[in-house]
Amino acid sequence: MLTKAGMARRWTCSEATTMEQIAEAADVARATVFNHFSQKVGFLEEWGVRRRARVAEILGAEHAGDLPVGDRLRRYLKEMGDLNVASRAETTVLMDASARYGHLLQDPSVDIELARIVEQGRQRGEIRAGVDCDQAGQLLAACYFSTILRWIREEPAPFDLHERLAGALDIILLGLLAEGSHPAGGPAHSV
Repeated sequence: MLTKAGMARRWTCSEATTMEQIAEAADVARATVFNHFSQKVGFLEEWGVRRRARVAEILGAEHAGDLPVGDRLRRYLKEMGDLNVASRAETTVLMDASARYGHLLQDPSVDIELARIVEQGRQRGEIRAGVDCDQAGQLLAACYFSTILRWIREEPAPFDLHERLAGALDIILLGLLAEGSHPAGGPAHSV
């Protein structure tokens, strides 16, 4: 149904669009649309689910779970970036719609996937023991989504998506402060 509704995806971006219009654009019965998606936001959620499943499939086939945590995070973001670049027009419409009408930054799916990678790295001693893996996953996901939202804002793309995601990951993994620049008493835990 979602594949058939590919043409109809543009309709999900407007609050005024009805499920009837989506069904008509997808050339299916209205009841069929409701059987699969009770609300328009369901199209957006399913789009995200399928993209994450595709990335998981690719990384699983490459045995990416065996990579060091930094490389594994880099591969995850690269594959997500590849999907966005390969379907920039679709990504522009649907990511914008997700930010406006969906739960883009409230849905913990990407946070959880990234936190799981961080946790596995922590278990292998690659991440500091005191790092909150859930918070790290949230930070990485927020960085990913904000980068995508900036990337879709203009035509042509204002920057190379892969370079920007890799650069952001480097900042997160390596930190902002130069070696030896930590404040007295170590890193602050309260602001």
